[in-house]
Amino acid sequence: MTTKSLNIVLGVGGGIAAYKVAALLRTLTEAGHDVRVVPTPSALKFVGTATWEALSGNPVTAEVWDNVSEVPHVTIGKNADLIIVAPATADLLSRAAHGAANDLLTNVLLTATCPVVYAPAMHTEMWLNAATQSNVDILRSRGAVVLEPANGRLTGDDSGPGRMPEPEHIAAAALALASTTQRDLNGRRVLVTAGGTRENLDPVRFIGNRSSGKQGVAIAQAARDRGADVTLVCANVTAPVPSGVTVLHVETGQELKAAVEAHIAQVDVIVMAAAVADFAPAHVSDVKIKKSDDGLAPTIELVRTPDILTGIVANKLAHQFVVGFAAETGDSQASVVEHGRAKLARKGCDALVVNDVTGDKAFGSDKNEVTILLKGDAHEVHVPRASKVEIANALWDLVAPALK
Repeated sequence: MTTKSLNIVLGVGGGIAAYKVAALLRTLTEAGHDVRVVPTPSALKFVGTATWEALSGNPVTAEVWDNVSEVPHVTIGKNADLIIVAPATADLLSRAAHGAANDLLTNVLLTATCPVVYAPAMHTEMWLNAATQSNVDILRSRGAVVLEPANGRLTGDDSGPGRMPEPEHIAAAALALASTTQRDLNGRRVLVTAGGTRENLDPVRFIGNRSSGKQGVAIAQAARDRGADVTLVCANVTAPVPSGVTVLHVETGQELKAAVEAHIAQVDVIVMAAAVADFAPAHVSDVKIKKSDDGLAPTIELVRTPDILTGIVANKLAHQFVVGFAAETGDSQASVVEHGRAKLARKGCDALVVNDVTGDKAFGSDKNEVTILLKGDAHEVHVPRASKVEIANALWDLVAPALK
């Protein structure tokens, strides 16, 4: 995350999630940034001017006609290093996408030349509506970042996708973007795999792993936000599938291998973040395996699954950059990083992201801690525990300059 002090505009939309934006504002100011809050008139019905002024230390207005001599509808946007809009309601996304200028915030958005990040918040039906999705696509096509909403409790008894991302996640994503405003993956084609494969035992059971796919999804989103054309091969993931990327759904290791091989010749970077099951049943039953009367468990013969990463490295084109992942635990023989270095030597990929998966450090968490190893020397970059968005951008910070 950038440590430079930024001039940030925090646009607040008229949704119930506006109360959570106070925590986002505090996070930004405590990090040393100068924040100017620009609410919509509707937002002030949820959280008043006094709160925003007290927390930001700056004057707050929602009207174009206040302080006209300072031309705020032009100067605020032109002087901003970063704009964050939260909550970004369906109405606000629509007005921004279609160039409306009917309050101070939409005027500021029209005059801004800096990165703009929207954090949506609305009911599930509104988020999934074709009109909203079209507006999101328009904003993203113009270079704005529209975060995926969280999946959880909404207003009342409703639950589903549409919940505003947590303030710390919004801050991490926005500040990471502010440090990579050059969009250094423009024109690059990227293939990312994410999630855990499942190898069927019978119609009910499978062999799998605990991967949530969150880190792979974050890598795909970060590449998209940095200008890349992204294809995401999703095994079984719990993270929301991102918009603005081509998504291919697979189940087994063989299906993932086929999807990668079908697209690999067209890409510049391959990031193998998926957790592919190392073993699969030698025989798959067409019917559910029943318990026997003798009380004994069945004997299941396992076979090795294909080593997809090794195959990619063996057949990669000269210009391609291949990133592997290693979920490791230390033991009496070697540390996590030492196991990672050995794997890097075996696989021959250009970089290897090593993470310690002991306990609940990585699987299913929104945070991670990794060491990125680079091929050919002892160079390694340790990324302390941070959001998976920050981990993703740390990886691209290393990969983007290395592309031929």
